[in-house]
Amino acid sequence: MADRWLVFGLGNPGDQYAKTRHNIGQMVVNYLASNSKFTSHKSRTEIADTHIGGTPVTLAKSKLYMNESGGPLKSLADFYKIPIDRVIVVQDEIDLPFGTIRIKQGGGDNGHNGLKDITSHFGGPGYFRIRLGVGRPSGTQAPADWVLKPFSGSEQKELPDFIARSAEAVERLIEKGLTLVQQEFN
Repeated sequence: MADRWLVFGLGNPGDQYAKTRHNIGQMVVNYLASNSKFTSHKSRTEIADTHIGGTPVTLAKSKLYMNESGGPLKSLADFYKIPIDRVIVVQDEIDLPFGTIRIKQGGGDNGHNGLKDITSHFGGPGYFRIRLGVGRPSGTQAPADWVLKPFSGSEQKELPDFIARSAEAVERLIEKGLTLVQQEFN
């Protein structure tokens, strides 16, 4: 399994969260799995196996809430014997404007509870991140409330293209490596 990648879309389970900003990571994983079917895995995830550029890839979503993502992801990585440097986490990022894509490896969690839990379970932040800008709330709205709301009408019009470009960033990272994908998308 040494050449396999694991792509994990952050989000919350349930229909009430499916179209919220916090679930954009799962939206991208769903897009990548359009020709595959998700099945339940003992790691408390749903997985779909596919190939990107000839490389085997396991796409995954947690069955638990965002702030409990680390256990299921680490369990799945251990099951497939996937090292941390072949794990990609697709996440929402409030400090980036809507539609912005940034790719990096490692770094801080920037207050993101899903990333905190993942970093804790892996013992460090050596995984890759596809950071997807969902914007910051205006006024006094709490960020936690903001990310649990659906995208605005204008954002929803742009969302299909944003998800497709984000999926392309995942594919390019696997195919071409961090430096080239950063030059293309950052």
